[in-house]
Amino acid sequence: MSELAPMSGFEVDLTNCDREPIHILGSVQPFGFLLAVNSDWVVVHASTTSLRYLGLSPEDLLGRPLTQVMSGHAIHNIRGRLQIMRGADAVERMFGQPLVDGGEDFDLALHYSGRLLIVEGEPSRADALIEAASAVRSMTTRIAARPTFEEFCHEAARQVRALTEFDRVMVYRFSHDGAGEVIAESVRPGIGSFLGQRYPAQDIPVQARALYERNWLRIIADVDAEVSPIIPEVSPSGEPVDLSMSMLRAVSPIHIEYLRNMGVAASLSISILRDGKLWGLFACHHYAPKHISYERRTAAELFGQLFSLTLESREREIETRRMAEARNLHDRMMNAVVKSNAGADSLSPYLDDLCRLVHCDGLALWLEGRLTLRDSTPDASDVHTLIRVLRDKDTHSVFATNEIAALLPSAAAWTGKAAGMMAVPLSRAPRDYLIFFRKEEAQAVVWAGKPAKLVQVGPLGDRLTPRKSFEAWEETVRGQSRPWTTTERSLAESMRASLLEIVFRLTDLADEERQRANQRQELLIAELNHRVRNILGLIRGLISQSRSGVDTVEAFAEVVGGRVQALARAHDQITRHQWGPGALSDLITAEAEAYLSNKAERVKLNGAPIALAPDAFSILSLVIHELMTNSAKYGALCDQRGQVSIDWVRDAKGDLIIDWREKDGPLVIPPTRRGFGSTIIEHSIPHDLDGEVELDYRPEGFQARIRIPGRYVSTEGVTAAVNQPRRADTPVRAPETMLVLEDNMIIALDLEDMLTRLGVKQITVASSVGQAMDALAEGLPPFAILDVNLGQETSFPVAEALQDAGVPFAFGTGFGDSAAFPERFKDVPVLQKPYSAESVRALF
Repeated sequence: MSELAPMSGFEVDLTNCDREPIHILGSVQPFGFLLAVNSDWVVVHASTTSLRYLGLSPEDLLGRPLTQVMSGHAIHNIRGRLQIMRGADAVERMFGQPLVDGGEDFDLALHYSGRLLIVEGEPSRADALIEAASAVRSMTTRIAARPTFEEFCHEAARQVRALTEFDRVMVYRFSHDGAGEVIAESVRPGIGSFLGQRYPAQDIPVQARALYERNWLRIIADVDAEVSPIIPEVSPSGEPVDLSMSMLRAVSPIHIEYLRNMGVAASLSISILRDGKLWGLFACHHYAPKHISYERRTAAELFGQLFSLTLESREREIETRRMAEARNLHDRMMNAVVKSNAGADSLSPYLDDLCRLVHCDGLALWLEGRLTLRDSTPDASDVHTLIRVLRDKDTHSVFATNEIAALLPSAAAWTGKAAGMMAVPLSRAPRDYLIFFRKEEAQAVVWAGKPAKLVQVGPLGDRLTPRKSFEAWEETVRGQSRPWTTTERSLAESMRASLLEIVFRLTDLADEERQRANQRQELLIAELNHRVRNILGLIRGLISQSRSGVDTVEAFAEVVGGRVQALARAHDQITRHQWGPGALSDLITAEAEAYLSNKAERVKLNGAPIALAPDAFSILSLVIHELMTNSAKYGALCDQRGQVSIDWVRDAKGDLIIDWREKDGPLVIPPTRRGFGSTIIEHSIPHDLDGEVELDYRPEGFQARIRIPGRYVSTEGVTAAVNQPRRADTPVRAPETMLVLEDNMIIALDLEDMLTRLGVKQITVASSVGQAMDALAEGLPPFAILDVNLGQETSFPVAEALQDAGVPFAFGTGFGDSAAFPERFKDVPVLQKPYSAESVRALF
């Protein structure tokens, strides 16, 4: 049950609790402290318990750098933990961490809340618990040995109670309507049992369920404890601290009242998730205040995660078996339909199998204007009415309900035959349907107290009050069938695909589609054969004609490779548009970027959006490639100041005129011979496209004019033109080899990944000074990154060796700016942890 603040004229309904912002209550439980630190590592929020645990009041902490609150060693360890943090809701834990030299040990939880780093701590407690991983491994082994689902859940509750030592531990599962049921329990003798009792969905509001999906564990150590406010309550911009992932988050007063009404003094909740969604909870109750160590809570959380995985695995095994049955049934039905010409009657022998697969009491098949009923179903007239309702809903996928009367009120008269249904659409409008039915299943539901909510006026204002009685209250539910499970819905979806295929076959749609597909395939094969032959012939010609003018195999390979790459780039752009027209600006930009690299910014484009037909696009790509090559070797682009401008317009006849002009390059000397590249430039467009090419070898800069007939040119569908091809950034020139000295394996792997992406080909990783010195003895790297603090030693000896050898390097550190460095290293670059790709890139 959730908290609602008193408001005048406030309308109270069952959605009030769902709207309560329980993640921003503005206070924490008193068994620990909370600090919120901004990106400059300055404290901007603190809980009032900071005075008790840190010896500093919030007023003394606010505005202070964290380096003035904690020791350099603690800051270093915190930064190291942040380096390995992954995921939006990630929480890193630290156990037995002294915050100041010689001070008390604390267990810490670190997570990000928006732009703030949240540091929560509580005193470390001596715990007789064996090592957490061993304990959880033993617990998991015990539950895995239980053969039935009931024994599996009961053993899990028993193991959690042994671990947490709470008076009561329940496995609480949510049903399809959001209500919860206690399906297993381990309880201290003499305090009664809640096994089998149900709780209405409103007892755990929507936003609380969302938090359970994000934050696996929630502890309330003492319902009567006075909470600790967070100072200031809001930031300067008016935002409170989001405590969604907080381990100390305070509790809604209404929920506190709810627990008190149950006689509960402390509680612990561990989420059980399936496919990332809340399946249920381990709900732990204690009837006196109880706080367990953070290490023990972490073990409980880990067990909850492993229990969730094991549960999911068991349920998937059941689903897999039933899906295999569905595939087998599909194969048998398909074989029968292929061999038979009996139409819809060919499905009749398999209707009983369909019923058994989804555990239904009867079915109705409406197909080809015929209705087939099997076993327990409504009358034919009622089924026709139901089909009209389904068609009005325009259902495109499987539709399931365990209460047909909620959809069709008249169905209340025949709940004895069919109270719930699952409808599978089999065709487009007018839709055919396969409908599975289930009979009414009257149930005696035992609630933990009468589930109705009462509106009362009290100290907290007008609100929905928690129940004061949790004595078993029995209710008989009528008019509903057993709910359809997720697995049964998935089976129905699978059968829908199978039955659609069968329907196509029965109505000859499949034959017609197959004939059309065969025709399309034959056309595609013929077109592909034609294009492949043309491409092979073109490449053969390129190879043959490129031999002249080259003296070495390497030069020949470079020339041929460049021309083939130009064709490939053009082909990629054409196929990207389903072999339709390609943008002229894209062609030129791709060629400039691919061939000229960082010189591409000196190629200026100017013209309206224009597209070329595939044939013209491929030919022009070769011409542009040769012009770019010649300019880079002999023309304007071989000089640092040279530029090329490419302008295009359409003339009065609709032909495309492209002007290529070079300037600020070396003096142009007309060629004395014509190679194959010149042949491509001068003759390919006139020969293949019936266009024109004019070349002008002016001393001040080469120029060319190209005319492409208008039949190859279009503006339709071209939405943008690129005015200037330009690389967004210059590639980082990282050294090919590097030394990394880092004692934390995960941080070292993370840094290694960053360096590899920047182009470093060989990275030597050392975890100690000795290993680093051995690596230097084998050969000096071009660059090194050294973690300053290596546990029992520092990297300064390695830094001295590198400095003496003239090898550049950078320090990596988790300490604050006040960390002491020897004078000789004052000018060495420093990387602050956690590292980022941007900070590493800035080193080169």
